[in-house]
Amino acid sequence: MKPHYFFASVTRNSDLPEVPFDVVMLDRSRWGTGDFVLGRVTGKRNHLYRCETRTGRMAEMVRGDLLIGALGERAATLEGVGNWRAVGDDLEMEALTSAGLIGKATSTSLFLPDLMRLEYQGHIMRDDAKLGMKDFIVQTEPATLEIPVILLIGTSMSAGKTTAGQVIIRALNYFDKKVVAAKLTGAARYRDILSFRDAGASHVFDFVDAGLPSTVCPEADYRKALELLISRIARTGADVLVVEAGASPLEPYNGDVVMDYLKDAACFTMLCASDPYAVLGVQTAFGNHLQADLVSGPASNTDAAVALVKKLTGLPALNLLDRSNHPQLMEMLKKALDIQ
Repeated sequence: MKPHYFFASVTRNSDLPEVPFDVVMLDRSRWGTGDFVLGRVTGKRNHLYRCETRTGRMAEMVRGDLLIGALGERAATLEGVGNWRAVGDDLEMEALTSAGLIGKATSTSLFLPDLMRLEYQGHIMRDDAKLGMKDFIVQTEPATLEIPVILLIGTSMSAGKTTAGQVIIRALNYFDKKVVAAKLTGAARYRDILSFRDAGASHVFDFVDAGLPSTVCPEADYRKALELLISRIARTGADVLVVEAGASPLEPYNGDVVMDYLKDAACFTMLCASDPYAVLGVQTAFGNHLQADLVSGPASNTDAAVALVKKLTGLPALNLLDRSNHPQLMEMLKKALDIQ
């Protein structure tokens, strides 16, 4: 009987569910970032035993289930750190994200239960060649980005960037603007950009579309992926690009590369922060290289927080979860985009 596989969302651009493949155990010397691998679920189940599927749905996982994901690396400040190179001779791996980024955890938050454990079953192969994310990249001719960019950056993960992006996309739709949205750095998780599409973006992209399970990778590799994504974005015919840089620009996700690449196109920059002092920290670290127009996220949760952001940094802050603040945001966007 044909095995039942769970295809994690990092496989969403592949043809694995439709075209037969083999599963072959490979020597560690042949492993590489982005390789598709099969893992059998082991360990004691908890709420992290879930798989984000190719549609973005979350599927519950139990021991014995077979998950296909991709080898990668994560360096999350609040949750976990790990990479495929840390997998030992026992071939025990973990799902570093629910999207199927697979490796071995080297450091995890004590507030989290154990990550979903997997036992390596082999690489996904066809015609004696291993398959990976880069084998399914949609190539495009180089194109120059000529539309304005609204840039969302954060002081850490879970700082409110995705929520802010949804609010901004809805505002731009109100202005009758065709929006393309992208998450250009971070660790694979499909539901972030799906939420942008749900908010009204006509096209959505992330680094998975350029063959990366996360953007913890050499800068040269990331720049190549970024240029491909920018070319695809430029060809959508959109009026405005909303960009989320996952994690923070100070973390090893190449967020600083995104900021440098888009600095001339960015007409509005929102800094989403965990608290007012984090705003000051990022502002101090980047100096004149970071010119945020607005602060949001938990750093704007109360009037006291907003006042402290202003005192520490001179920047305005708005709590975008409070709909009464949306008219003020819309006026700022109108000015940035020169909408009459």
